[in-house]
Amino acid sequence: FYLTGNHDETLRKISSLQLGPLFIRDKLVLELNGEKVWFFHGDIFDVTMKYSKWLAKLGGHGYEMLILLNRWVNNISVRMGFGKLSLSKKIKNSVKTAVNFIDDFEVTAMELAIDEGYDYVVCGHIHQPKIRGYENEKGSVIYLNSGDWIENLTCLEYDGYEWNLYRYEDDDALKGSPRITQLMQAHTNNAKVMNG
Repeated sequence: FYLTGNHDETLRKISSLQLGPLFIRDKLVLELNGEKVWFFHGDIFDVTMKYSKWLAKLGGHGYEMLILLNRWVNNISVRMGFGKLSLSKKIKNSVKTAVNFIDDFEVTAMELAIDEGYDYVVCGHIHQPKIRGYENEKGSVIYLNSGDWIENLTCLEYDGYEWNLYRYEDDDALKGSPRITQLMQAHTNNAKVMNG
């Protein structure tokens, strides 16, 4: 399955397409060990993405420019012996409004998941790796965000029984011994695709 996101406007036009074993979808609902899991990118909760496509495209290009600048800075930083850094990660983590946006995003996703009867919600749009439980008067849900492979070097894995969030330690890779650290874990009660 390929799930479309804010950089996939063209693919969203064909989001019911199947190309051999590849399915293009806007969302996916699976039943894992009797629990409903909702997968989607997450940009549907971002007002700038939903209502201002030109602003979203500008933001996407700005992010791409920041990544290019970050590569150049890292090249110099590594040569000077200081190691790598993530400019966009530092910007996101240092701005209070970004922190509020992240929390609002997570709560919105979790409350909608509870309203729709999902046990887990998995997304990635805000690029902040996390496994978080949430409960309100209507129920409870586990929120999972895979982060990303550019800024955080994180990924989610489901082993048939539990979810794990991992971070690849790239500084150790430079020394010849890369390390993958388990950050968080969530438990579920075999995978079955559900209509959704």
